[in-house]
Amino acid sequence: MYRIAVIPGDGTGPEVVREGLKVLEAVAKKFNFPYETKIFDFSGERYLKTAKTVDDKDIEELKKYSAIYLGAVGHPDVKPGILETGVLLKIRFSLDQYINLRPVKLYNPKFCPLKDKRAEDIDFVVVRENSEGLYKGMGEFRNKGTQEEIAIQISYNTRKGVERCVRYAFEYCRRRNKKKKLTLCGKTNVLTYAWDLWERTFYEVAREYPDISCDYAHVDATTMWFVKNPEWFDVIVTDNMFGDIITDLGAMIQGGMGIAAGGNINPEGVSMFEPIGGSAPKYTGKNVINPLAAICALGMLLENIGEEKAAKAVEDAVIKVVQTKLKSLAAGKMGYSTSEVGDLIVENL
Repeated sequence: MYRIAVIPGDGTGPEVVREGLKVLEAVAKKFNFPYETKIFDFSGERYLKTAKTVDDKDIEELKKYSAIYLGAVGHPDVKPGILETGVLLKIRFSLDQYINLRPVKLYNPKFCPLKDKRAEDIDFVVVRENSEGLYKGMGEFRNKGTQEEIAIQISYNTRKGVERCVRYAFEYCRRRNKKKKLTLCGKTNVLTYAWDLWERTFYEVAREYPDISCDYAHVDATTMWFVKNPEWFDVIVTDNMFGDIITDLGAMIQGGMGIAAGGNINPEGVSMFEPIGGSAPKYTGKNVINPLAAICALGMLLENIGEEKAAKAVEDAVIKVVQTKLKSLAAGKMGYSTSEVGDLIVENL
């Protein structure tokens, strides 16, 4: 029995999660596996009423689940940073979800903004370190509010944290078994402390994986090559901040936020899967948001818990719908409503 914790969240989160759960019900029947879900209300509305986000007791309960399925976090009436820190980062750090996994895959070339790119040209994965770096929240103000004010934000990187991320990337690249090429994306020419550690660790671990070819690209060059030659990439490993930036560019070249899914992975514990587009409050309640990113996130969740055939069926259904049914991947322009797109996926399983 798989136990899945569901956090619908804010804005359009509940709408896309509803479609994901519709697909889960159908695919569980098709592949005959049992599951149960429980809804956790870690939302902006709840915060406005109770001033609560996620506390240690909530974390202990989440540890009992097979996986977490998240809709979105972000409410227009809650100051930016409160929910992101109190819900997303709290869960990621407390459950030690030290990998953020972002597949970037083009399902239909007509939705790609790049000229003359085929589906096979855009098919890579970004492995982002998810627990350290600038997102650790370390730093201080000095002389705040004065003309002499200084703001210090520390990029905190440990050998242990970097090595386990790099090692995961090598193992993932080997399992993926496509080009068997791993690219380190960094900034060794300027950020000489953090990226000295990353580069040394990367090439030391590489010696244990002679079947994987390795290369390095500065983050600014990586963004350039994403646009010019995305076919060069197979698996990319990078730190928290750079990973956050390049995966949004990756989402655009694969067709937009409507199709972009991600996983926050603890390989030895509980992982969390989500569409990466945010809560999109302006579309809330209109039944126009694209649920495919959430459905793709569900596919990642299924693969993570060991239901590979079910995960493949979900992805195949998404590919078929994207290639044959949708006019666009943008909210309100798909030619179908949110719930109708969910129905299409179920029909095509």
